[in-house]
Amino acid sequence: MKFTDLVVWQKSHKLFLDIVEDVEGFPRKRAADIIATQILRSSGSISANIAEGNGRHKGKEYEHYLIVARGSLTETENWLIKCKDLGYINKTIYEERNKIIDEILRMLNSLIGKIRRNKLS
Repeated sequence: MKFTDLVVWQKSHKLFLDIVEDVEGFPRKRAADIIATQILRSSGSISANIAEGNGRHKGKEYEHYLIVARGSLTETENWLIKCKDLGYINKTIYEERNKIIDEILRMLNSLIGKIRRNKLS
C-alpha cells in the first residue's frame, strides 16, 4: 500500500496544508516568524515520517517512524496552543486543528499497536 493511501497520512497532510494557510495570517513580528517556522516544521514532519516509515516495510523501523510522527504531532499541538494564546489563530481554528490532531493521534496509536501485536505473533 502506498503511503498516500493511508488515511492517517491524508489527515496529516491536510493538517499541514491548513497550518500553512494559518501561518499566512500571522503578524509580521520576530516571535510570530519563529513560531511559524517551528509549527511548519513540526506539522510537516508528521506526514513525512508516516511516509518514510511506510517505505521501510519493516515492523520495527515502521514503528519507529510512527513514534517520531506522534512526537511531531504532540509538538504541533503545543505550538497551536501558543498560537491561540498569542492571538495568532482564533479559538474556532484552534478547536478545528485540535480535533484533527486527536483523530491523527488515535490512528497513529492504533497503527503502532497493530505493529507491536504483529511482532508478538
